[in-house]
Amino acid sequence: MLKDKNKNIEEVKQVEEKIQQFITYIEKEKRASYNTRISYERDLRKAKAYFEQFGMTEVKEITATSVTSYLLYMEKKGFSTATISRSITVLKKYFQYLVRSGWISMDPTEQLQSPKVEKKTIDVLTMEEVELLFEQPSKRTAKGIRDRAILELLYETGIHVNELIQLKKENVNLELGYLVCEGEKQTKVISFETIAKEILTEYIEESRPQLEKGETDILFLNRSGQTMSRQGLWKMIKAYASQAGIKKEITPHVLRTSFSFHLLQKGWNGNEANDLFKKINWKEMKE
Repeated sequence: MLKDKNKNIEEVKQVEEKIQQFITYIEKEKRASYNTRISYERDLRKAKAYFEQFGMTEVKEITATSVTSYLLYMEKKGFSTATISRSITVLKKYFQYLVRSGWISMDPTEQLQSPKVEKKTIDVLTMEEVELLFEQPSKRTAKGIRDRAILELLYETGIHVNELIQLKKENVNLELGYLVCEGEKQTKVISFETIAKEILTEYIEESRPQLEKGETDILFLNRSGQTMSRQGLWKMIKAYASQAGIKKEITPHVLRTSFSFHLLQKGWNGNEANDLFKKINWKEMKE
């Protein structure tokens, strides 16, 4: 019995190693972004936990029926079509990798097809809603001033969450009004305007020192003096939206898109803002 238990532990370790090897593969060979790697790893661990409940501790034990059962389980649990579709994509790529690597001979996801996902319309905030949102953080606390600075930068620069939480003090030039974002594939310089400059200056000079618990170069600190998490930042935005009574779903991407839309309303065109918003489809927004 002890022998069987040790065998199961060893099998689970091997599955874990294969997941890690796959994540390394998409990072090195496919140049997958940090967010993609985190998302893939999370989806694979969820599937792994499900299969292990039914004694499938080796990848070769997973069949097409097993995978279908897992997807039905996700559906019953209320996961969205988009989430299930993404899980199918991740599983297909994972098992294709295992076949190519010689660990399994048959791909249990070969006949699987992703469900059609309806394109979701992204909400755009009005200027009044943006102003209302920005009024929510307290002007009297270090956290409130930090949060206002974050909201201003997300809205005004189009910076991505992962770029923002990784910013260091040395990446900010307050005098000339720009940020330097050091990504995995490229370095970007993003400018910001007067309002963001004022609140960012106040945060760096007055509020940030109150949040520091030790020496660190990270620009935006949480209450523990550590790097903020993506989840923490998302929750912060949602909390202020709720506090403001805004019913629309507000995400960093919604703030980015809203600013783009407001630029269009002011007479800008796509070429003028191209450096800031490379992923916004200006033609569709005009229509």
